Amino acid sequence: MKIKEKAYIAGIYEHPVRRAQGLTIAQLHADVALGALEDAGLTLDDVDAYFCGADAPGLGGLTMAEYLGLRNLKYMDTTETGGSSYLLHVRHAAQAIAAGYCQVALITMADCPLAKKQGTALSGVDRSSMPDLPFAAGVPGMPIYGYAMVARRHMYEFGTTSEQLAWVKVAASHHAQYNPHALRQEVVTVEDVLQSPMVADPLHRLDCCVMTDGGGAIVVVSPEVAAGLKQPKVKVIGTGEATKHRDGGFMDISYSAGKWSGERAFAEAGISVDDIHYASLYDSFTITVIMQLEDLGFCRKGEGGKFVQDGNLISGQGRLAFNTDGGGLCSNHPGNKGGMTKLLEAVRQCRGQAHPLLQVKNREFVLAHATGAMMSSYHSAGTIILQAE
Repeated sequence: MKIKEKAYIAGIYEHPVRRAQGLTIAQLHADVALGALEDAGLTLDDVDAYFCGADAPGLGGLTMAEYLGLRNLKYMDTTETGGSSYLLHVRHAAQAIAAGYCQVALITMADCPLAKKQGTALSGVDRSSMPDLPFAAGVPGMPIYGYAMVARRHMYEFGTTSEQLAWVKVAASHHAQYNPHALRQEVVTVEDVLQSPMVADPLHRLDCCVMTDGGGAIVVVSPEVAAGLKQPKVKVIGTGEATKHRDGGFMDISYSAGKWSGERAFAEAGISVDDIHYASLYDSFTITVIMQLEDLGFCRKGEGGKFVQDGNLISGQGRLAFNTDGGGLCSNHPGNKGGMTKLLEAVRQCRGQAHPLLQVKNREFVLAHATGAMMSSYHSAGTIILQAE
């Protein structure tokens, strides 16, 4: 189902908390749902489709539908692919709207691993019976080992350096200083990153994303509904999803599934990577960003390190502005699902509502991309291209 010209993002909301003591996951889902609907100028009674991942409590969509009082649902989707889930939800919502199944789709995400003292486990997902668990790279629940392997391989294949990885964190920190809700607002240097403790060679502590509580929500609507709403119109014009796995041990970890999801999104949108002036990129680790830049076509394979160095990702300074909210590296990475925040900042940029010092001048086309699970293992990629109208 082609979605170009058939769906709009009308409402967004990011929970301001980073440590949610005293709040349940259901409460966080409700907070972000109401915030996004208010942003759009809609109410719970307008919602006829609901989307969530495994982070939703109980029976997921069914539990939250009752908790929120969603009485008019015609469509539900509880796709779970880790951090990329919510980009896939936007894609599926746009397809459902284009097919005439619904008109107002609400997508929510929330988690509170800090308040629950849960660590890095993927909320709502039982990993104990995974058939590959005895053969998993690294320690279960510690994805850094898998990403360290990807980084080390990238260094071996292409000569990427720790200094180049550090530039990704530096850019994110330059943006986070302007976000009052960012967990880490201090600007760091390449030297700061390299001098931070080594966690999994070659990744230092500052190469890793923050861990936060919180969440966010998005409202996707039909063109007919969007026409009567207050916010600047943000059209969904291109989407793509893809999966990649270990293929019985023959996996090439020098590229990710983003290679395919990006191609599909750009083909559907009818534009090229040269038309994108802002990109929200999943930043679980600094290497994640470099891999996505290559796989999406912003630079050639192996040239991601050179692309990001010397501040080239800093808004107003470099070749491509990225993650102007500070991203998962500095601002917000709720649990293990940072894809939602990528979408939220992409919409702010497309609306012209990012921080004035970081707002890109040419905002007609923006991109959001996320990877779910681990690049060194099986994973899912989602790419969304938005257009300001």
